[in-house]
Order: sequence, then structure tokens, then C-alpha cells
Amino acid sequence: MRRFLIAIVILFAIFIIISRVAEVENVIDTFRRADLRFLVIAFGIQLLWNVNLAFSFWSIYNLLGLRESILRLIGLVSAASFVNGVTPSMGMGGMTILIADGQRRNHRAGRVTTSAAVFILYEYTAVLMILSVGLWILFRRNQLTPGEIIAAGILLFMAVGLATVLFLGMRSERQLAKLLEWLGGLVNRIARPFIRRDYLELSRARTFAADIANGLAEARRSHRGLLLPLGFALSSKILMIGILLLSFMAFGEPYSAETLIAGFSIGYLFTIVAITPYGIGFAEGALALTLNSMRVPLATAAVIALAYRGVTYWLQLVYGLIAFRWFDRQPASLPASAPEIAPLSPQQSKAPPKG
Repeated sequence: MRRFLIAIVILFAIFIIISRVAEVENVIDTFRRADLRFLVIAFGIQLLWNVNLAFSFWSIYNLLGLRESILRLIGLVSAASFVNGVTPSMGMGGMTILIADGQRRNHRAGRVTTSAAVFILYEYTAVLMILSVGLWILFRRNQLTPGEIIAAGILLFMAVGLATVLFLGMRSERQLAKLLEWLGGLVNRIARPFIRRDYLELSRARTFAADIANGLAEARRSHRGLLLPLGFALSSKILMIGILLLSFMAFGEPYSAETLIAGFSIGYLFTIVAITPYGIGFAEGALALTLNSMRVPLATAAVIALAYRGVTYWLQLVYGLIAFRWFDRQPASLPASAPEIAPLSPQQSKAPPKG
């Protein structure tokens, strides 16, 4: 089954590359016309962004009681980014890589799943924080469109829904199980007329709720550790704004802080909520049109958008594919997590040591 899923992901990648050959050629042509010194720096920042992403997962893993080396996480997040880049999953497709690796490393499945969900929530939160500034800039300039408002509303709904699930898991395993059973029943009612059977097995809701509650138990004990992943999430967005800045500099186009923030926030918004993998087609168009609304000539805005996406998507896809193949060939290994030890009772804690 695992080999089949890997083959499907590779097939998606091949389909995207073939179907977007014209865009790849445009990106290459755009790179030729640019000052390559700035694009080389941008590619270096892209690699730094990937390392920052690994540290974000590392901080969340530690928060939830998992132990993993930063070098392995760099490879895993590169592979996960590749999966996100070739599957329309709103940023969640890469979770399968982390969950599969967790199973091979004998990590607790609930904690790995929860860490991936927590990471996505931090990502959504960081995007919404920067997006709120970008939307205000566009609103103040009378450039805000209904499509951008709707897309922002979808992202906010996704973030609130995920936060609700995690909050319930932290506060009450029973309430979370009820919510998951209700959601599962809703999915089954929608799917039953088409497949004539239940799509989800509701009996697993309580088991899954228990896994999430166990994964969040460590987070309840370390409130200070909750801020570190948010810092990494925000810094990753700052790095991507830096890549957009270098794209402007590569073509000698004047820029302002408002132009960079508004352009990045809307482009990244449609990277998440678009129906295509990593927002292919939507993100480039949204970024170019937003830059044009900020008084960047349309032709120049389109070139900058292609250069930015060339670094943040197409180059990432190349080294992500290499990391994905590395992940496929990694053997199973001993568990990296610290063993779970049941807390001592008061009588046990007061007992004198033997010997």
C-alpha cells in the first residue's frame, strides 16, 4: 500500500510538470532576464526557510514529548513540502509523510498526528496575522476585492475548526470524541447516497480522540513552549517576504513595505485555499494582480510573480523530490521518543530506594 501511495504521488508530480511545461519555460526565461545574483541569494533563503520549517517541527515535537534529530526533520519537511506541492490538500498532504515516518520510527501515532495538526494551526495563525495587515493595506487603498475576502474567510474557518478540535482534545477527551463522532456521522450521511455504505467507522472516533488527548498532555505542562513554534512560523513568512523582495531587486523594480506585505499575503492566501496543488495558477495570478493594484506595471508584476514562484515552488519541488526518494529508501529504526513512564503514586514516591 505504501509503495502504491508513493507511486501515486510521483504520478501527480509527473502530471504537474507535463501540464505546466509552458510555465516552467517561462520561469527559466524569467531567470535569464533577471540579475542572477539576487536570485541565488533568494534560493539560499529558500533553503534557510526549509531549515526553519524543520526547527518549527522540532519545537512542536519537543512540546508533545517526541524526540527526533533536526537533520532527519530537514529531510522529512522537504519531502512533505514536495507532497504538498503535487497534491491539492490545502497544506495537509505532507502530514502523511510525517505520520508514515512516525510509524516506522515507532513514535506514538496520536502524537505524530497531533504534532502535524499543531504545526498547520501555527502556520494558519501566522498567515492570518500577516494577512490581516495585507487586507488592511488593500482596504485603505480601495483595492480589496470580494474574492480576497471570501478566501480569507475560508482560511479563518479552517483555522478556527482546527483550533477547536485541538482545544477540545486538550480540555476534554470525551467532548472531542463526541465532536468527532458527530463529524463522522455527517460525512457518512453525505457519502451514503453515493457509496451506499458508511464511509467512516465511528467506533474509531474515541480511539482517535484518546490519541489526540495523549499527544496534547505534554503541551498542557509547558505553556512557555507554545510561543516558540509561533516564532518559527512567523519567521518563515518573513523569509518568504525576503524572497519576494529579492525578486523585485532582481528586476530593478521599486518597492515598498506595503507592496511586499500585501503581495505576499494575498499570494500565499491563494497558495493555501486554491483547489490546485500549492495554488498553481491561482497564486501566481493573485500575486501579479495584487502587485499591479499596488501600482506595479502588470508586465513587471507578472515577471516578478514568476520569479518568486520559481524559487518558492519549482526549485522547492526539485529538492523536495530528492528528499521524497530519500524518505522512501529509509529503513525502519529504533524509536527516537523518550519512553512514557507512568507517574508514581504518593506511596511509591515516598518509598526508600532498595539496596
